[in-house]
Amino acid sequence: MTSHPTPAIPTPELFTWEFATDPYPAYAWLRQHAPVHRTTLPSGVEAWLVTRYADAKQTLADPRLSKNPAHHDEPAHAKGKTGIPGERKAELMTHLLNIDPPDHTRLRRLVSKAFTPRRVAEFTPRVQQLTDHLIDQFAAKGEADLIHEFAFPLPIYAICDLLGVPPEDQDDFRDWAGMMIRHGGGPRGGVARSVKKMRGYLAELIHRKREALPSEPAPGEDLISGLIRASDHGEHLTENEAAAMAFILLFAGFETTVNLIGNGTYALLTHPDQRHRLQSSLAAGDRGLLETGVEELLRYDGPVELATWRFATEPLRIGGQDIATGDPVLVVLAAADRDPERFAEPDTLDLSRRDNQHLGYGHGIHYCLGAPLARLEGQTALATLLTRLPDLQLAVDPAELRWRGGLIMRGLRTLPVEFSPVEAPRTSGRT
Repeated sequence: MTSHPTPAIPTPELFTWEFATDPYPAYAWLRQHAPVHRTTLPSGVEAWLVTRYADAKQTLADPRLSKNPAHHDEPAHAKGKTGIPGERKAELMTHLLNIDPPDHTRLRRLVSKAFTPRRVAEFTPRVQQLTDHLIDQFAAKGEADLIHEFAFPLPIYAICDLLGVPPEDQDDFRDWAGMMIRHGGGPRGGVARSVKKMRGYLAELIHRKREALPSEPAPGEDLISGLIRASDHGEHLTENEAAAMAFILLFAGFETTVNLIGNGTYALLTHPDQRHRLQSSLAAGDRGLLETGVEELLRYDGPVELATWRFATEPLRIGGQDIATGDPVLVVLAAADRDPERFAEPDTLDLSRRDNQHLGYGHGIHYCLGAPLARLEGQTALATLLTRLPDLQLAVDPAELRWRGGLIMRGLRTLPVEFSPVEAPRTSGRT
């Protein structure tokens, strides 16, 4: 009897529109067959993808992998192929996603006080006010696009408040941010132009706040004023560093939350048993399932698909694979968080999952600084939606939904929903 060799299973195609809709089968294949996989990205840059949980966690904390694009062995960053489009020309490079210790340590320390549990707790009523106001705008219609009318503006207005952007300027920020997350869906060069406009505005705002800065900080002082005060009191924070810090807090602080709310709502609407469990828990006044549930939504279909760029500063090995000096390395958080070696039944959504050390907000010294605020926004948004609009449901077939193209983030372009119309309270308003 003649034996025939088993044909090799081809590597799944990555970064197509079909892949964007559901990347998890491809990531399962990579975890099993090529856990550290070299691929050509849509930009033409070659990079390593790390997909297993243990390798991912180790890689995220490895000091031999630098965040500084200067360690890349190709001029890709200068051509805008790595990092955020337009950030180099706008002189916004010196932010937390592009630097290493000791500068990273110094700058992170300056802004960390804005995201302490106490400061976030103080911000809770404001987040609830913003959430209710946005729902008020569409509650009586019986339908909405939850991305554009809810998930997108909520974190924009929240981070603007935290930074100290005056209310009359916040809609400009909303427009610029909207262009930044459209990626390939907007006019050519639109992202870079929005980054440049934001840079010009931040420089002007920093100047205005410095001119009017009181001698002593008021309780709950906004973050930009705090950065100015630090730079004026020996912390050596340059204007470029202050502008870059404000920029990256806005950029990193809103799109992740847009996707957390959007992806999370979509997951609940397509898993009715889990959604009803959560609604019953909320109706009983118990927030325990909400807290574990948001962590599970971060693991199951989180807002950040790939961690931001890292570059090898020396030859090293990851998962048995040799990585050369200068090579870009991208940790696939979405793949690591569904690794069956770490999570029982990883493709099952279980809002009560307890052993859930997911990597949705990273790991190590670059762990997401704004995670406490994002969790607050996610919990508030989901709880308020499910409580005020209890019969919320998708208005289209899930197959009709489209996911935004982009390397790092994972999020829906739109999320049309319908529900029984509800009259909004007359006293609400965004102030």
